Amino acid sequence: MLIKGTEDLRIQKTMAAIKESFEGLICEKEYNEITVTELCQRARINKKTFYHYYPTLDDLLGEMQMELASDYIERVKDYKLPEDAEKVNRIFFEYSAAQGLAYEKITCSSGSYSASQQAMYRQVMDATWGKSPAFRRLSREEQNLVLTFINSFGVGFYRQWVADGKTLPLERVIELSGTMMCGGLDRFFHTRTS
Repeated sequence: MLIKGTEDLRIQKTMAAIKESFEGLICEKEYNEITVTELCQRARINKKTFYHYYPTLDDLLGEMQMELASDYIERVKDYKLPEDAEKVNRIFFEYSAAQGLAYEKITCSSGSYSASQQAMYRQVMDATWGKSPAFRRLSREEQNLVLTFINSFGVGFYRQWVADGKTLPLERVIELSGTMMCGGLDRFFHTRTS
């Protein structure tokens, strides 16, 4: 349940406890090992309260990812693609680096997060590249390949940086990813208009 801030204070506290407990559990174990019972014990609520707001843990995870994606989309909403791809790339890495361990696990782990990663990715791509005139002029197949390139490269680059223990300075990661990804996008879109 998305909180608007106008709800009763008890509801706000309950929702905050649910989300904080869920994030803590995500940081400690694999998603498929988290149970509603364990979450409720940690949040100090009963199962009935949890199920009043969320039919399943997947719904809670989906909401968390929607909030993360929406926050990122808000930051890049005024940029034009592919022209501002390097700026959007910078914001992606700065945003991702500031999120914490739960975000890293959700974004970087394979397996139990795969379906929700795809939903989050699709939400971001639709709100960013989906409004690009240059992108919309591509065939559906070309659009799919461009989105695969962006996801594989951007998220893949971020995953590898996390896997390497974030030893490379963030600014260097942004520089390298911007040069490589945006160079490829610039060349692709330039050849399409030539």
